[in-house]
Amino acid sequence: MVRVSTADGNHLGKDDGALRIASVNVNGLRAAYRKGMAEWLDGRGVDILTLQEVRAPDAIVRELVGEGWHILHAEAAAKGRAGVAIASRAEPTATRADIGDEQFLTSGRWVEADFTVGEGQKLTVVSAYVPSGEVNTPKQVEKYAFLEVMVRRLPELAAASDHAVVTGDLNVGHTTRDIKNWKGNVKRAGFLPEERAYFDRFFGEEFGYRDVHRGLAGDVDGPYTWWSQRGKAFDTDTGWRIDYHMATPALADRASNAVVDRAASWDTRFSDHAPLVIDYRF
Repeated sequence: MVRVSTADGNHLGKDDGALRIASVNVNGLRAAYRKGMAEWLDGRGVDILTLQEVRAPDAIVRELVGEGWHILHAEAAAKGRAGVAIASRAEPTATRADIGDEQFLTSGRWVEADFTVGEGQKLTVVSAYVPSGEVNTPKQVEKYAFLEVMVRRLPELAAASDHAVVTGDLNVGHTTRDIKNWKGNVKRAGFLPEERAYFDRFFGEEFGYRDVHRGLAGDVDGPYTWWSQRGKAFDTDTGWRIDYHMATPALADRASNAVVDRAASWDTRFSDHAPLVIDYRF
């Protein structure tokens, strides 16, 4: 049974034997917990939780997420910026706290954890936070540099594991289905043709990764995962789909259930992003 939906609550069922991976840009973990993130996570049945834009010291991350989780966290050297983490119920067999490039060693934008799943298979899970960029500024140069490092790293991940999935806020809408107001954003960071070309490669024959959420949702608008804080973007669902599970084909084939945990109302959100929750059958 394959399902895809946008949820107003946390009570959608979990398939028997499924591995549930949830990814969310929390826009500051401390603020997210003040706004109810713990209530969302409780009872959601998440096995592996990937977080982006954590923006908190390691001790605070461990205190907030609490007991019962194995936590891998990479802080950014720049205080109050970026930060990514992976929290898992099972202990990883190995972890790596950066993408393996000198420029981004302390950027807090990439962590990897290996797990044993199924019949002794190796699964690598990544929590990634691609720079947002800004046209004609050094921020856009940084974004392209990061995407170039992904060009090198993605094949390595696929070659080294039975299954690999890159989750997180990748800060690019791949197609016109991924942005409500795409015509007004073709010259803005996040929907530039040069950025989208990288995703053509990631999801094309060259790299062979699959956009799991899109595969389950089909050729529809969204489902969106981020809405601007300005105006009525959330209320009118004028969003962007920039949060992904980018998986190797054999893992993508195991995906059975994708849900965007969109809050019931603007004032009940704990982040400007909604969690993307996907089940994989093992």
